Amino acid sequence: MNRWFFYHPIALTGATLLALAQGIGSGWRFRRADLLRVLMAASVQALPIVLVVNVLVGAIIAFVGAIQLMRFGAGMYVADLVAIAISREMAAVITAVVMAGRTGAAFAAELASMQANEEIDALEVIGLRPVPFLVVPRVIAMVVMLPLLYGFACLAGLAGGYAVGAALADLPSAVFVQRSLDALSLAHLGLGFSKCIAFGMLIALAGCHHGLHAPRSAAGVGQATTHAVVTGIVGIIALDALFAVCANALGI
Repeated sequence: MNRWFFYHPIALTGATLLALAQGIGSGWRFRRADLLRVLMAASVQALPIVLVVNVLVGAIIAFVGAIQLMRFGAGMYVADLVAIAISREMAAVITAVVMAGRTGAAFAAELASMQANEEIDALEVIGLRPVPFLVVPRVIAMVVMLPLLYGFACLAGLAGGYAVGAALADLPSAVFVQRSLDALSLAHLGLGFSKCIAFGMLIALAGCHHGLHAPRSAAGVGQATTHAVVTGIVGIIALDALFAVCANALGI
């Protein structure tokens, strides 16, 4: 099979799914140390920036909502607004955008550097196919870790919303917590969790695709990184719109 056809986005997605299925059935072809390294990069090392960004997003949502709701004497509903907006949309989307700019770009740069140094050719010569050896561990890391980061992002967003709600709307802690718990539902959290699985797959495949397609030069590494980030962010917005349409059709 022609190599560049094999790395076409649709072909790469299919090859990755097949490699995942084969790995579950007959064992993985990548090194465990590589998987652990990528898991660390997509989890603990990314957690601080994810928390900071989502605290600020939660605070912004609460600030805008509080100003409008207090005009009608409904300041207590700031908690409902923050809880629903964070769990359904913002925690998943903002976390995915951060990971696309951070980890997705790192995937593209790493694979592009390997491409420039002909390391991928060397792997193929010794019988190691790039998809099971390089792409699969990165996909696993993003699909596993992005939903976990989503959980922390929800807590951070609620914390940011509470800080602003308590300051502007004089909202007691007990009221904010109770209103948030009443507003949250398994449907909201399940929708956000499902988005993160899809976003994780998209970010990993975008980074790997552009890294494997990079020209064999130093400039090619920069181009691959830029293209991976742009593709990831645009894809996240497009997928989120698709999820919104599907959720509306299902009444979620």
